[in-house]
Amino acid sequence: MVIGSGGREHALVWKLAQSPSVKKIYCAPGNPGIARQAERVDIAAGDLARLRDFAAAHAVDLTVVGPDDCLAAGAADLFAQRGLRVFGPTREAARLEWSKSFAKELMREAGIPTADFATFTDHDAASEFLRSRPYPLVVKASGLALGKGVTVCRSREEAERALRAAMVDRAFGDAGCEVVIEEFLEGDEVSVHAFCDGATARLFPPARDHKALLDGGRGPNTGGMGTYAPVPGIDEAMMAEIERTVVAPVLRAMAGRGAPFRGCLYPGLIRTAAGFKVLEFNARFGDPETQSLMRLLASDLAEVLLACAEGRLTGTRVAWSGRSAACLVAASGGYPGAYRKGLAITGLDRAEADPDVVVFHAGTALRDGVLVTNGGRVLGVSAVADALPGAVAKCYAAIGRIGFDGKQYRTDIGGEVTA
Repeated sequence: MVIGSGGREHALVWKLAQSPSVKKIYCAPGNPGIARQAERVDIAAGDLARLRDFAAAHAVDLTVVGPDDCLAAGAADLFAQRGLRVFGPTREAARLEWSKSFAKELMREAGIPTADFATFTDHDAASEFLRSRPYPLVVKASGLALGKGVTVCRSREEAERALRAAMVDRAFGDAGCEVVIEEFLEGDEVSVHAFCDGATARLFPPARDHKALLDGGRGPNTGGMGTYAPVPGIDEAMMAEIERTVVAPVLRAMAGRGAPFRGCLYPGLIRTAAGFKVLEFNARFGDPETQSLMRLLASDLAEVLLACAEGRLTGTRVAWSGRSAACLVAASGGYPGAYRKGLAITGLDRAEADPDVVVFHAGTALRDGVLVTNGGRVLGVSAVADALPGAVAKCYAAIGRIGFDGKQYRTDIGGEVTA
């Protein structure tokens, strides 16, 4: 059973359905695209007790937890207490994501490279701190904020506004009760995922996400507008460095705290002149990175996830295709602000006429038999090719065949390396 309803969960279901060992897939609550490969379960992703009871009653062999808030609420703990196998870290291990202040302190203790920082729970003290800092700097809500709680501030005035939004206006709810203020790092960002069983890690190819809404990295941050993988210029030696300086130390640190990390560890990194540094840790698969990465995985996903859940990843081989993949997000007009729902979607069959293209559903629904928009990020259009320019070109050709009122997407994904 896969918990969640977005593009990430659709990509996981799509890949799990290819496993010869998987006879049945449930997805709670899923979406219309997921329904092509899995039986949808009408239980909300946050209703963990009912999901646990469903898994027990239906003899589910493995549950994969998609959303970060479910992990923060203790989904893995709840399932494990019933003796159910689950892929995903415990609540305490997932603290790496749901508390940025915890993650930063752990990195400081473990010697993991990251930006210099200070943490505050008092608005006045944080405001006073801003007066002494060089700019730009970054203001982050410490808790979960759907990928939108980070503000790069070019001036003290911008920083004061970001601080007020988080701590006083509570733009991110309780996530902004505590903030992390850190130095701004220059460089290229890269997303690295790792399958983990508590002691051993297997790294994915490096990916690059594009958070900003508009071309050129302009506009407000979103949950992610597009990805590609692997990232040209990130070689095997660099990946070995990331494993040695980031992934292995954090696994040792969490195990030493009695909270071994089993699941998908996803450090967001930046490549600076001084080497790779961690911007943040995530405790689950990225979205939309997963939509690109699952197109490249050559191994049986079910076997890998089960090996992680059972603590035996050391003896499990994880292979990748060696091709390139990209994913473009088709979003609703107005996203990440207010947007309309219920708008008819057309052209999916034409988009997927290319065998290298798979369209993953994120914010979709069926209304009277018609596929309609039902979220901010509506679809993830993915493609594979032997090289990145080909994958990107296939994505843009496919997304152009899809229609819904107000559709918006970036036109520069991959442009920095394919031009």
